[in-house]
Amino acid sequence: MKFDSALSEGAGFGKFQIQLFLIQFLSRMTLPCHFLLNNFIAAVPSHHCNITALDNVGVFWNLTQEQQLVVGVPKEQDGTLSSCRMFSEPQYQLLSGRESSEDAEIVPCRNGLVYDKSTFRSTLATEWDLVCSRKLMNKATATAFFIGVMVGSPLFGYLSDRFGRRPLLLVSYLSTMTFAVLSALSTSFLMFAIMRFLTGMCLTGIAIISFVLNVEWVNIDRRTFAGIIISLDVSLGSCILPAIAYFVNEWRMLILAVTSPLLLSVIAWRWLPESARWLSANGRAEAAHQYIMKCAEMNNRTEYMEGITPETLLESSQDEATDAKYTFVDIFKTPNIRWLSIWLGILWCGAQITYFGIWLNISGFGVNIYLTQFIFAAIEFPTKTGAYFFIQRIGRRPGEMGALLSTGVCLLINLFVAEEKRIIRTVVGVFGKALSEASCAIIYLYTAELYPTVVRQNGLGYTSFVAWLAVSVSPFIVLLEDVWYLLPALTYCAVAFGSGLVASLLPETLNARLPETIEDIERPRKTQ
Repeated sequence: MKFDSALSEGAGFGKFQIQLFLIQFLSRMTLPCHFLLNNFIAAVPSHHCNITALDNVGVFWNLTQEQQLVVGVPKEQDGTLSSCRMFSEPQYQLLSGRESSEDAEIVPCRNGLVYDKSTFRSTLATEWDLVCSRKLMNKATATAFFIGVMVGSPLFGYLSDRFGRRPLLLVSYLSTMTFAVLSALSTSFLMFAIMRFLTGMCLTGIAIISFVLNVEWVNIDRRTFAGIIISLDVSLGSCILPAIAYFVNEWRMLILAVTSPLLLSVIAWRWLPESARWLSANGRAEAAHQYIMKCAEMNNRTEYMEGITPETLLESSQDEATDAKYTFVDIFKTPNIRWLSIWLGILWCGAQITYFGIWLNISGFGVNIYLTQFIFAAIEFPTKTGAYFFIQRIGRRPGEMGALLSTGVCLLINLFVAEEKRIIRTVVGVFGKALSEASCAIIYLYTAELYPTVVRQNGLGYTSFVAWLAVSVSPFIVLLEDVWYLLPALTYCAVAFGSGLVASLLPETLNARLPETIEDIERPRKTQ
């Protein structure tokens, strides 16, 4: 008997699965808070050079603050005051409308910078002056985190396939809390970057393990629900983040605030079940049978369990898979799974780069950062609901293709919308964000359905690794505007179109049983 049959006939879908989802609710809400945290902790408020040392004849101090800026700070070509340069000597003639003298020397800031603290009390930029010539270091904070996620994806993917979903989830909870607290207590930029790297590495365990655990505990009919609708807890976290950031506008306290829910997650972990599907695939039929009996009892379906024994559960893994120990090498050994891994790697890169390229540039739409963050998050609810009904009826492959290609269209449209038309740019941007979110929601479920149980976490770990490798350079794509101001948007647009076309090469998984072994991938799939 295949495990899907045992789960469908014996355990069904009910209180057990709902409890499983609720236990992981708070931990999953923290995911977007950390992934998008850089929008707030690394925000760069308006700033200018500290010009208080320019007084040399006593006249400077008799001027208003606005007049001091006029005589002390040069203007850029667009008429705004320079953020990183100052006059070496006060240009008092500018007060009367005259031009500065031709020999007026303009120099980099000599005495530090002054920041506008009306929106953010403190950020990484204000803490360590990560602006002007050091702005690359500010972008590097997001990259350090994403590289950590990249490293953690294959690490936790392998370990959870090797030792189980449940114990590794607890490791993720505890280690994430530890390194997040240490990052908030950082005394130097280097220490902060290292702690954020380690936080990202451990946080990714929560992301991939909790998703797979949810999918592995539902039958075919409910798999789309578990993969898409349940992920709305992540969307709720995205909505809550701007509210927390608005009231907690000091970067150290903000990190602690968004990490605190993991304390309750550690307490709730004791009631979290192991994946019976993983236990069965690894030859631990007795333990799998105990969990599935507990599931049936909680769902009031014990009468259907009479014919299900540990021996029948082993029928889903009767070949060498029960004793084999799988690694990442196995997802490239045989032809079908090798091509599957190649196409999925490219697809994940495209989907994640596009998604975070839009998210990490929310200030580029000219609307309040908190409002934009909330709008981008709130749109995920109708987006994921629509994606659920689409892929449930039409299929995963057309859903993923359509979402990515449509995202590319939205990015292309915004290339031709003038900067001053902020409302139009925001509306188009919101649609693009919604579609990119749909592609990311679908791809998690799609990947979990394509890889067999024995290497499912390895597969998700690999795809996450290559995706985050690409995303880690995403913050630097914005710097391409120094070459040509449209180049970043064109890059994201090309990535969306290209990855959408790659999705057409993957097989459809709608109403297909989850594969248990690699041999299931190498032979034609059976539908329900």
